[in-house]
Amino acid sequence: MNCVLDRLEATVSRYKERAAVDDGSVSYTWGELLELAQRIGSALCRKHVIRKPVAVVMDKSADTLAAFLGVVYAGAFYVLINPEYPNVRIEKILATLQTDQMILDVQYEEKMRACGYQGNMVPIEAAKQTDIDSVSLDRVRAQSLDQDLLYGIFTSGSTGMPKGVIVNQRAVVDFIEQFAKTFDFSECDVIGNQAPFDFDVSVKDIYTSIFTGAKLVLIPKQMFSMPPSLLDFLCEKHVTSLTWAVSALCMVTTLRGFEYRVPSEVRRVLFSGEVMPYKHLKAWREALPAAEFVNLYGPTEIVCNCTYYRVRGDEPEDAALPIGSAFGNRLVFLLDDQNCVIRDAGIQGEICVAGTSLASGYYNNPQATEKSFVQNPENQSYPQVIYRTGDIGTYNDEGLLCFAGRRDFQVKRMGHRIELEEIQLTLDQTEGVTRSCCIYGEQEQKLVAFYVGEIDKKELRRKVKEQMPAFMLPDKFLHMDEMPMTKNGKIDRAALWNHYREEKRR
Repeated sequence: MNCVLDRLEATVSRYKERAAVDDGSVSYTWGELLELAQRIGSALCRKHVIRKPVAVVMDKSADTLAAFLGVVYAGAFYVLINPEYPNVRIEKILATLQTDQMILDVQYEEKMRACGYQGNMVPIEAAKQTDIDSVSLDRVRAQSLDQDLLYGIFTSGSTGMPKGVIVNQRAVVDFIEQFAKTFDFSECDVIGNQAPFDFDVSVKDIYTSIFTGAKLVLIPKQMFSMPPSLLDFLCEKHVTSLTWAVSALCMVTTLRGFEYRVPSEVRRVLFSGEVMPYKHLKAWREALPAAEFVNLYGPTEIVCNCTYYRVRGDEPEDAALPIGSAFGNRLVFLLDDQNCVIRDAGIQGEICVAGTSLASGYYNNPQATEKSFVQNPENQSYPQVIYRTGDIGTYNDEGLLCFAGRRDFQVKRMGHRIELEEIQLTLDQTEGVTRSCCIYGEQEQKLVAFYVGEIDKKELRRKVKEQMPAFMLPDKFLHMDEMPMTKNGKIDRAALWNHYREEKRR
């Protein structure tokens, strides 16, 4: 079975009356979710959408999950367009997607028309009431391939035009099977979903649930600014597993959430997206001593993650956690500037990935696809596509892969090559700092450190100066009440730099 619908139907056959998804307001059993998906799929079948993109414009909810699966039943692939996006970004996504089919909450119809969309709109409530057309659904299913696209996720593009990463069904099946097996997920788990549905971390939550029968609990986003409400929610929903962005975990500890309540049923905490500051990891491990903690690594283009590292507890405080070893059926390796494979410890190279769970490329963007998805230079005998991540890594003495920064976070200053992550690690380890970010402005030729914490700027500068050479010392330290975040839960570097420029004008 290499189709996600096969996995969904197998789960329904075993756990039909058990809860499948709960968004805090609406809860569906597996049987109810399947029925809704088939109703929505039947509504879309009439639009002849096989192997075409269908935009989904809805807030994160149980109905949104049903819409995703309905799109798949219709033989299409889904692309969530977050209705909170500014119109300009939506217009760019629609220009790339070129879809004429959209399923949405009716409250967003006017916004989509204002963004220039002129295609067909299918209201979600109407789709949920459609009679199931088994004949049409079966006809679509008979034509399906495991290489058919499942979803698209739009990421930032260096040209200012968002890039649509497209992923096929086989890639998701391959990865989720490995993921669920590696971390022993089962129907007894309750997965607490933090990530937005247009962020690839949510793919792990959604499909691990579908493949295993685990209950999926969608955490309302407003709770992440209210730790007591968040922790009450985790406890009341009996959540056992968290796959969260680092920033979400840090929010709980920064605001001292565990002084209020500990979600003691959580037995698995997996994190990714940014380097996990040691002091925050320590606080989580002290609160949940019996839980497993895992550092995950991988960009959207390799379908969620390609490596993982189980935290042991004896890691040095002055070094970032390793990103570890490859998941099964993944080839993860380093290439130097001459495209030669690096095998020795301590030598930096670009992290590259091969395997069936790579994304299919970028939608309607062959130039970007050809740039990043390339022939393996170590194997010229037959076609083997690899993805060049743009991330820099090294092997440690144990042979584990370590993240050493982004190529675009690597800067030259005073003739020296500097990894911004190295400065940030020093900041994070300084007493009195709870969160930090370091940015280099090419135009201004300025290195600026932003931080949240109680320490005075002058004292912080003195302590950092004691730990690094002059060419790495930030030109300016800016105290922040809190770090601005992107919708995906990462530090918003653009907002920080705008803040710096505003400070300069004062």
